[in-house]
Amino acid sequence: MKLELSCTDFSFPLLEHDRALGVIALLGFSGADIGLFEGHRHLKPSRELAKPARNGAALKQKLAAHGLKSSDIFLQIHAGFAEFAVNRPEAKRRKFAREQFLRALDYANAAGAEHVTILPGVAYENEPRAASISRSADELAWRVGQAKAVKLQLAVEPHVGSLVDTPERALDLVKRVPGLGVTLDYAHFTRAGIPDSRIEPLTKFATHLHARAARCGRLQSSLKENTIDFPRMLAALKKNKFTGSVALEYVWLDWEHCNEVDVVSETILLRDQLVCAVEKINS
Repeated sequence: MKLELSCTDFSFPLLEHDRALGVIALLGFSGADIGLFEGHRHLKPSRELAKPARNGAALKQKLAAHGLKSSDIFLQIHAGFAEFAVNRPEAKRRKFAREQFLRALDYANAAGAEHVTILPGVAYENEPRAASISRSADELAWRVGQAKAVKLQLAVEPHVGSLVDTPERALDLVKRVPGLGVTLDYAHFTRAGIPDSRIEPLTKFATHLHARAARCGRLQSSLKENTIDFPRMLAALKKNKFTGSVALEYVWLDWEHCNEVDVVSETILLRDQLVCAVEKINS
């Protein structure tokens, strides 16, 4: 198994973006996951997607100056999960989300990325869950087609607060949408006390991976408190012929207690554990 490691630029929100990329390079990574988040300090869709080809090319140049390439473009067009979710009931909001998505594809291609991540949608209280899921599947199928047409892999990240908040729900959604990948982060399920054995079937559909330590009750923890079996996870990825990048995704923000660990130190510790685990798997 070849381990392609990257690191998320949104791990370092207190730094200017160029300095955050510099830290990623100093930590020995060759790939950077780019967070295109409206609620983040760095790159905002409202600015970057105004001229996607130009701004994407500028990002590619900035990355290259640090010896980096884009391993993923992670699009979130609003600070909240629900306001412009792919399965928002209001057609006008879904139309805007589609338009921004198409611009994001142009941006990703100009930035030299081959993978795009979006969120899967949420369950709306004023309608049956089945209706929310069906609308999400329809919207995601359209997006998969658009991404495929420009040679990009699209994936969704099952996450806390989404309509696929269990591995089984995530599997159901991805099976409904041929060609859709999963940006898999065990931590979102580990936080809920879900064991690795239930999460593992999702490795079959993983096209990108977010890696960080977690435990029951904590989306992000120190490696000392971690309960995710990373060697087992990597073995499952190898078995399923995973060819994507594994992104170190420790974040520092006041959400889900994510500002309670040393992001730099924990990134280094987990990076080294992943490298050693793959060496053993391959030996």
